[in-house]
Amino acid sequence: MEVQPLSGFALTIPLPRGADQVHKQGWVIWVTGLPGSGKSVVAQALQRKLSEKGVSGQILSSDELRKFVTPKPTYSEDEREAVYGTLAFIASLLARNGVNVIIDATGNLRKYRENCRNMIERFAEVYLKCPLEICMQREATRPETLHAPKGIYEKAMKGKAPTVPGIGSPYEEPLGPEVIVESDRLTPEKCAETVLNRLGAFLLT
Repeated sequence: MEVQPLSGFALTIPLPRGADQVHKQGWVIWVTGLPGSGKSVVAQALQRKLSEKGVSGQILSSDELRKFVTPKPTYSEDEREAVYGTLAFIASLLARNGVNVIIDATGNLRKYRENCRNMIERFAEVYLKCPLEICMQREATRPETLHAPKGIYEKAMKGKAPTVPGIGSPYEEPLGPEVIVESDRLTPEKCAETVLNRLGAFLLT
């Protein structure tokens, strides 16, 4: 039997909620500096200050990522390339889907951070500038390292950790970071305030 098409009938399918809204990309901030310069505590302070202003931000820690990607890390250059490449990919994926990201990672070579910059439309680099001797003192005395390994400078000086940035491996300072903060002169809260003051238009829009 032949089925005749209906005439004068239009089927209306409702769009999903929010489908008519313009998609907004998230931003990515890479907080870099020597081990012990205060990256983790500054990243957390910045996250809190942004939250107070109604802006959410997801912290991505390279030390936390290593627990899944390289549970027994060697910190070789090839391994670091893989870890930082993965970190940049995750950050770019989150940003494309509207999530703001704060990267907490040394990223000792500029190419790691520049690779991330090239992948992400809204990107800023924050350099926590701190003398090596101050970083070593902090790292030796801090009660909690969050996700970072403990005693890395002591091990480096004894030859047990030959690839620690600043001792056995180079740390390449950013050439043109959006923000430089002297973290040996300011508390983590003040460091976060400085970042927020200088990048407010970028972070809050």
